[in-house]
Amino acid sequence: MKRRKPTSKARVVARAKLPTRFGRFTIAGIQGRGPAEEAVAIQHGRLSPGKAPLVRIHSQCLTGDVFTSQRCDCRAQLELSLRKIAREPSGIVLYLPQEGRGIGLINKVKAYELQDGGLDTVEANRRLGFAADSRDYDFAAAALKALGVRSVRLLSNNPDKVQQLEQGGIRVVRRIPCRPPTSHHSRAYLRTKKDKLGHLLAGI
Repeated sequence: MKRRKPTSKARVVARAKLPTRFGRFTIAGIQGRGPAEEAVAIQHGRLSPGKAPLVRIHSQCLTGDVFTSQRCDCRAQLELSLRKIAREPSGIVLYLPQEGRGIGLINKVKAYELQDGGLDTVEANRRLGFAADSRDYDFAAAALKALGVRSVRLLSNNPDKVQQLEQGGIRVVRRIPCRPPTSHHSRAYLRTKKDKLGHLLAGI
């Protein structure tokens, strides 16, 4: 995993109402200094100064989030997070365009092809010349600051995400497991997350 001094800056460039089947949200467009630095934040309720909102930082997964693939647990995690946040006084889903753990959509499909041949997700990414996980949460930390957030209760199973956010100046006051029910199709995927990426997934 890459480690560097946080340098990203971000600003909110647009806001709009976003009614969903989970509840009423507001969507904000957030941009940084570079063309690849952008995200959207789906916010429920009003943020209260000094209180840590419930936050999910979710990396884009077209196959899971949109096409309901059961190769991963991405859509299940997203829906669980939206349901939990809608029950809170305030909370945020920060949605980042980091497809395929940061390798991009086409490379992700290439990785799927390698996985069909017997490799796991980490082995496939490495066969394509990438790190096991290329995601960087420096911009995510900057995006949260642009929304006025300095501390969070984080919905995540990924300790690296916690560490990177704290290095970026966001205090994680509590990590809350994000463990939705999943199908047998994603069991090997989850075991690789646990065994090779260090995700905190008890019982897998």
